This record gives sequence, C-alpha cells and structure tokens, in this order.
Amino acid sequence: MSARIEAWMRQAESDFRVGQLTEAQNFHSQACYHYGQTAEKALKGLLISLGIVPPYSHSLDRLVDELAGQGINVGPLRELHLKGLSRMNSESRYPRDDEAPVDRFDARDSSLACHAAQVVLNFVRLLLE
Repeated sequence: MSARIEAWMRQAESDFRVGQLTEAQNFHSQACYHYGQTAEKALKGLLISLGIVPPYSHSLDRLVDELAGQGINVGPLRELHLKGLSRMNSESRYPRDDEAPVDRFDARDSSLACHAAQVVLNFVRLLLE
C-alpha cells in the first residue's frame, strides 16, 4: 500500500477513534460527524488505490457508485444506510432554525453511525490487503 493511501486510512481510523471517544462521552452529534468522516475517507482512500481521483463530494452513495463503476462488488455497502450517514455528516455540524445538532442526535444515531463506519472500514481494509 502506498504512503498516500496509508495516510488516508490512518486519518479514517483516527476519525473512527474520535467518534468512539465522543460517543462514549454522550457527544452524539460530534460522534456522527466523525463516523461519517471515517467512511468518506476510507472510501476515498480505496478510490485513490484504484487510480481514481475521488469526486469532491460528501455523498457516500456517490463514492460507492464510483467503486461499483470500477467493478468492485459493493453489495455489503449497499446494505448499509449510507445516505443517512452522509446526512449526519452535514446535519451534525450546524443549527437548523432554533435546533442545535446536539438536540437532534442521540445514542441510537451514534450507534448506527458507528456500525456503518465500522463496516465501511472493514470492507476497505479487506480490499486493500
């Protein structure tokens, strides 16, 4: 694995650990954000490993579509609710009207986001080995 791809994966894994730390402290909106970042960086690292310049997008479904276009069996990723994780990535950062992200996300949200991020990380690691 090239140093560039290792850097993307190290950052994805670091974001995952930050998600776990913030989730454990009940900062669920922040955990959701970091779990979304985990998946995004892992998927972009995999695209780079295939010689593809990742699109400038935070849409995890779009990144998965790019991988499918390269002939990768993305079935396990299609089973995840990545659209929700993509939304969490943006909605967990900014207030909407009079509602702060800390009021919109709870333990169930961060648990679901953690699971999805872990599946993405494992999927990418397996393909990179």
